[in-house]
Amino acid sequence: MSDDYGYEDDSPYGTETEYGAGDADVPDGADGADGAGASRDGGRGQERTFAALPPAQGRGFATSWWGRAWLQALEDTALDGQQLKQGRQLARKGGVGAVSVRPGRITAMVRDRDGTAHRSDVLLQQLGLGAWDRFLDMAVDRAGHIAALLDREMPPHLVEDAAGAGVELLPGIGDLEPECTCGAWDHCPHTGALCYQVARLLDEDPFVLLLMRGRDERRLLDELQVRSAARAIRLGDGGAAEATDDAEREVGGVPAGEAFGAAGILPPLPAPPSAPDTPGLGPSLDTETPPAPGIDPAALEVLAADSAVRAHRMLLDALAPGHEEQPFPVELTPRQDAVRLAADARPDARVGARLASGSGRTPAGLDAAVRAWRYGGVPALAVLDEEWAPDPEDLGRARVRLDEAWAAGERPALRASGRARWTVAGADLQLRLDRDGRWWPYRKERGRWVPAGPADDDPAGALAGAEEGGAADGTSGAGTAI
Repeated sequence: MSDDYGYEDDSPYGTETEYGAGDADVPDGADGADGAGASRDGGRGQERTFAALPPAQGRGFATSWWGRAWLQALEDTALDGQQLKQGRQLARKGGVGAVSVRPGRITAMVRDRDGTAHRSDVLLQQLGLGAWDRFLDMAVDRAGHIAALLDREMPPHLVEDAAGAGVELLPGIGDLEPECTCGAWDHCPHTGALCYQVARLLDEDPFVLLLMRGRDERRLLDELQVRSAARAIRLGDGGAAEATDDAEREVGGVPAGEAFGAAGILPPLPAPPSAPDTPGLGPSLDTETPPAPGIDPAALEVLAADSAVRAHRMLLDALAPGHEEQPFPVELTPRQDAVRLAADARPDARVGARLASGSGRTPAGLDAAVRAWRYGGVPALAVLDEEWAPDPEDLGRARVRLDEAWAAGERPALRASGRARWTVAGADLQLRLDRDGRWWPYRKERGRWVPAGPADDDPAGALAGAEEGGAADGTSGAGTAI
C-alpha cells in the first residue's frame, strides 16, 4: 500500500483488519467540535455523529453532483442491484439511525422492516500525507476552491484539479467496501441504506467526504490558512514570477471536457418558477430625510416602478412557449425610451415635463408621442416623427390602394398633404403611410395632428377606426361627413 491511501479500521467484529493504516494519514486526535455533529476523541481521529434523518419520501437521495457521484460509485460497486433497491426502501422509510463519520469509515445501525437492527459500516480509503500535501497546495493556488468549500460546494473543477494533482476525492468503482453484522460479503440492504443516507449528508456538506478521506473541517481550514499565509509571504518577498504563473493558471469557467464528463451525474435543471400575477411594488421614498442635492425622489420612484414592470414583462416573455425562437428586441434610443417610460409609468406632470425636456419635445409633443407609442410602439413613433418620401413604385401602389379601398362613390375626397400623407377634405382626419405599407390614422386636435388609432393594411379600415375613436371621445371633426 502506497503512502497516499489507507484505511482506518475499527472493526466491531472481534478481529481487527489493517488496511495500510501504518502508511495512511490517520488524524491524531480530535480537533474540537465543528458544529454539524458531535466530536469526540476515541483515539481514532475526529468523529462526527449526525442524528437520524427523517424519511426521504417523495425526493431523491442526492441533488448535488458530488452526492450523485457517491451513489454512482455505490451502484457501480454492488453486484446485486436488488439488494440496493431494498436498501433504498429502508433509507426512504427512515430505517437508518444516527450516522457516525470518521476517517476511513461511516457507521450506522440499520433496522430491517421487522425491526431487527444491524450495525453497518462502509470503509473508504484515506488520503496519505503526500496526497494531502498535493491537495492543499492545489487549493491554495486557486482561491476559488477555498471559497467553494466554505460555501459547502464541491465544484467539478475542484475535483478535476485534485485529480490532476493525483488526488481522487470522490470514490470510484470498488472504493466503498461494506461490512455488516448480517454477514453479507457484498453490499447488502443495510450498507446500501447507509450509503443512500450519507448521500443526503454530502449534499449539505462536502466536508463529510473530506473527513472520510482523513481530514476534519477545522484541521483542513487551519492548514489551508497556514499555507496561504506562507504563500503570501513568499509573494511579498519578490515572488513576482510565481504570481504571474498563478495568474495564468486562474482561468475562468469550466473546461469543456470536464463539463462533458460531468453531464451524466449532474442533476437536471429545476423547473422554471411560475411568474407572479403582477409586477412587484416599488419602494416609497417619501421619508422625513431630505434628499441629497440633485436627487428627485419622485423621479426615482417612477424609475423603480418602471423597472418592476419591465422585469415582469421580460419574465412573462421568457416563460412563453417558443421564446427561444423570438428575435432580440430592438434597442431603444434615449429619445424613444423617454416616450416608452412616459407611456408605461404614467408619471405626474412634473416628472412628465422632465421627460419631455430630456427627449427634446414639448409637453404636448410628448403627449402625442405617448399616444403613438400605445398604438404601435417604435413604428408608430416613427410615423409621428418622420416624413419619408416613397419612391414612384411605392407611391403608385399606395394610390391604387386608396382608389380600391372604398366602393364606388364612397371614397372621401383626399388631398396629398406631404410625401406619404393624405388629408380628408373638409374633415380633421389624415392617413399616413409607413415604410411597411401600413396606414395610420391621424386627427387634428387644437391645431396639431395626433395619432388616432392603430395601423391597418386597409386605408378605409384605418380611417374608420379614427372616426369611431373620435365619436367616442367627442373630439372635433371626427363626426364630419366625408
